[in-house]
Formats: sequence, C-alpha cells, structure tokens
Amino acid sequence: MSIEQQEEPLAGTFVALVTPFTREDEVDEAALERLVEYVIEGGVEGIVPCGTTGEKSTLSVDEHKDVIERVVEMAAGRVEIIAGSGSNDTRHAAEMARFAREAGADASLSEVPYYNRPTQEGLIRHYCTIAELAEIPLIVYNIPSRAGTKINADTLLRLADICPLVRGVKDATKDLDFTAEVLRGRPEGFRVLSGDDSATLAMIAMGGDGVISVIANEAPGRFAEMVRLAMAGQFERAREIYFELYPLMVANFLETNPIPVKAALAMMGMIEENIRLPLVPMSSGPREKMRRALADLGLLPPAAEK
Repeated sequence: MSIEQQEEPLAGTFVALVTPFTREDEVDEAALERLVEYVIEGGVEGIVPCGTTGEKSTLSVDEHKDVIERVVEMAAGRVEIIAGSGSNDTRHAAEMARFAREAGADASLSEVPYYNRPTQEGLIRHYCTIAELAEIPLIVYNIPSRAGTKINADTLLRLADICPLVRGVKDATKDLDFTAEVLRGRPEGFRVLSGDDSATLAMIAMGGDGVISVIANEAPGRFAEMVRLAMAGQFERAREIYFELYPLMVANFLETNPIPVKAALAMMGMIEENIRLPLVPMSSGPREKMRRALADLGLLPPAAEK
C-alpha cells in the first residue's frame, strides 16, 4: 500500500460485511471466512458484522451471536471489530452490545431505534442505558431513511458529553449540515464515520475519520487506499480512485442494500447469491449494470465477463 493503514482506534475503512447464506438458508461459514480474509488482505482497518449490509434484521439471535463470534475469531486481532448490535428494544440492544464485548469486539454499532419513533430525550436515555449495561464503546448509527427517526446534532453532542462510552457516529444522513455541526462541536476522540460510500471523500475533507463501507466488500484494496490518501491530505490521488470506483458505488444502491452487493459478490465467485425474504435477488436490468461496473474494475473472473 502506498499509504500505511490507520493506527488510530475506530478510524479508517471499516467494511460493512455481508452475511453469506447457503442454499439451505443457513449462514455460510466457509464463505464468511473467505470474505473476512479477502477484506483483511485488501487492507481495511476494521470489519462491521451484523449491520444493515449483514442482514441483521433477519438473523435469529443465535445466528447474530454466532456471526459476531466467528468474525472476531477469524479476524484474530488483525483488524478492529465493530459489532452490529442495535435494536428498537433498549434491553435487547444492551444485551447484544454486552455480548459483543464478551465476544471480543472493540465496539458496538447501534442504530437509532426504528419503528418506535422515540423523542430526542428518549434517544439519550436509550444510548446511556446501553452504555451503562454493556460497558463497550458505542457508535451511534444515524440512518433516518431506515429508522424513521433522526438523532439531531445537538442531541448527539450532548450524548457524547454525558456518556463517555459513546465514541462516535456512523453518519448515513446524507445531510452535510448535520455532519458539519457534529464535526464542529465534537469532543476530542469522538469519531465521525461516513455511512455512505459516495459521501466519504467530502466527509473526510471536512474532518471525518473514515467510513463504514459497502463497496469495501467488493473492492477493499482500492477503496481503503482512497480513504488513506484522503486522510493523509492527498486529495488529487484520492479523487482519481473515487471516480474510478464511483460507478460501482452507484450500482450498489440500484436496489435495496444488500441486494446489489450480494449479487456482485456472487458474480465475483465469493459467495452464493442467497438473500433472505422479504428481500429478493437483483432484477435483470440493474444486474447488468452491476456486471458492467465490476467488469470495468477488473473484479470479475474471466468466465463471468462474457
């Protein structure tokens, strides 16, 4: 790598890892290990199992725990692990975050509670309760497009002030005003990680600390290099990689995540294209656009390019 990996904790490129399934709808542990090795060899700083991209919402509790344990074991201390463990039930979120700590994860990713539509005060109590019960660093996952609720910048900053274990935010708001408010007011050591691959360069230019990425499943080496270059202030070189990867970033969201990235990884020969209902495999038109994006980056095996 032209730029060395990040040494600061909870910074750099974290891959929002997919959860591969067999045709029998079981977690495919062989494919999971293959993916873990692929992204680590590519140079990511960390792995996030059991997030949105990992289909956490359709994993059983036992599967959820097993995937966290297996990824921690497979990574074997080579990269940091931020385990997806959020819930719209505060008690369950705390239980899963505590499990993540006991399994050896470095931090817990906990989304803003969905469906319940809590107030801002409710969000503060939610995260402070998780921190108190689980005793693990927390990354708040702000994704209003899925949660239906947004944690406001002033609420997040207050939370960071009163709950020291709240160590950062995965910002998937697509709202750079929110990002700016958080970056402007954050305490020292509070991480701001992009939750949108295409917004990553802009957020790093503003002072962000990295990304929790979908595209790092497919192109971990190039994307992690782009992030390292940007964080080193080498934006001209970083932009070249950004625009090279941009068509794949777009293809990854032609349909609901993780439908496209699972299709891509299947085309690459990394996993079988199995996804749990109510999500379904990628449709033919978007699938062809994905195939072209992968082919242009040289990510397809020769037989798949025809």
